[in-house]
Order: sequence, then C-alpha cells, then structure tokens
Amino acid sequence: MNAKVHDLMTASVVTTQPHVTIGHVRTMLERNKVGAIPVVDSDGKPVGIVSATDLATDLKAGSPVSKVMTEPVYTVPQYDDVSTAARIMRNHKIHRVVVTHEQEVVGMLSAFDLLKLVEGHRFVAKNAPTKSTRKGSGRE
Repeated sequence: MNAKVHDLMTASVVTTQPHVTIGHVRTMLERNKVGAIPVVDSDGKPVGIVSATDLATDLKAGSPVSKVMTEPVYTVPQYDDVSTAARIMRNHKIHRVVVTHEQEVVGMLSAFDLLKLVEGHRFVAKNAPTKSTRKGSGRE
C-alpha cells in the first residue's frame, strides 16, 4: 500500500504567527482541541510549531509565542508517501509534522494518524517452522 500523506493528514489546521501571545495560543489549543499549532510567517510559510507541552510551564501569557515555539519545524509535502513522514518523526523523535503544498501549510500529520494504517488489520503471528518429513532432507 502506497498511502500518501494527504490520505491521512488532518486538513483543517489552525495556524498562528510568531507575535501572537502565549495566552492567546493556549486558548486556541483548548478551543480547537488540538495538541499543536504551526507558527507561520506573513506568507503562510511554517517557521515553527508550538505544542501544549511547550506551554505547560509557567510562562507569561503576554509573551510572544516565538519565545517558546520549536524551531526548526519539520515539514512533509502532502503528496509524499507516509513512510517519509514516519521516518522524519522517528529520526527526530517528534509526534507530528506539518504538511505543506508549495511551502504553505495545508495540514498536520501525527503519529496517531499513522496508526490508521494498521487500525482494523489483524496481524497473525506465523507458526514456527515444522520439521521436514522428507527423506534425505538433512533436517533430522
């Protein structure tokens, strides 16, 4: 199966800009029930990402989100194979990547989204090899 990123990504993504306050971003996370928000520049290009974990410490609500956002932000084009996104997440030990199209944010893909590939499939362990009954097989 050659699933593409756009097949699994969440397309309705809320973004913010570096100058927006930490307090406002906390509200955005809660209101939209999301774990992270991409931070974009004025052209819509991703420059960072801020997660609920980044905001878990005692931070001044009036400070700009640029003070706590994670840089660099890891991105993946929407038409790449999901294996590319999985490799990025594994190699960088992150839980989500920002999905782009022509360098603009079009979605997010999380490790939980990748679980959709195995969800519903039943994997059966293979039986152990059996002893050959053929004569002269050399397996005695």
